[in-house]
Amino acid sequence: MSRIATLLLPVLVVFVGAVFTTAPAYALPHPVLVADAKSDVCAGIGLSGASCNGTGQTTPTSQLDTLITTIINVLTIIVGVIAVIMIIVAGAKFITSNGDTSKVASAKSSIIYAIIGLVVVVLAQTIVHYVVNKANV
Repeated sequence: MSRIATLLLPVLVVFVGAVFTTAPAYALPHPVLVADAKSDVCAGIGLSGASCNGTGQTTPTSQLDTLITTIINVLTIIVGVIAVIMIIVAGAKFITSNGDTSKVASAKSSIIYAIIGLVVVVLAQTIVHYVVNKANV
C-alpha cells in the first residue's frame, strides 16, 4: 500500500501544481475616464492574450506563442494516446503472464514507465504554458 502511495503522491502533487500554475491571472485595465473606441478594442484584445499594434493584426510574438501552444497540445495528445495503449498492452501482458515472474516484472515496469511518461508530459506542458504566459506579460 505504501508503494502505491509513494507512486501516486507525486502525480497528485503535479496535477494540483499544474492547475495552480496554468490558471490565468486576468488583470483588468486601469479605469480611464475618457476613452476612444480604438483603445477600448485594444484593451479587449489584450485581455484575450494578443496585442493590438494599430493595424488590427496580432503581433508575431502572439502568433509564435499560439503555434508553440498548439504544437505542445498536439504532442501531449499523441503521447497520452501512446501511454494509454502502452498501459493496455502491459495489462494484457500482465494478465497472460501465467505467473511467470519475468513477464510480470516486465509488465509492471512497462506500466510504471508509461505513467512516468505521462507525468513528464504534464510537467513539460505546465512549464511551457507558464513560460509562454510569462513571456506575454
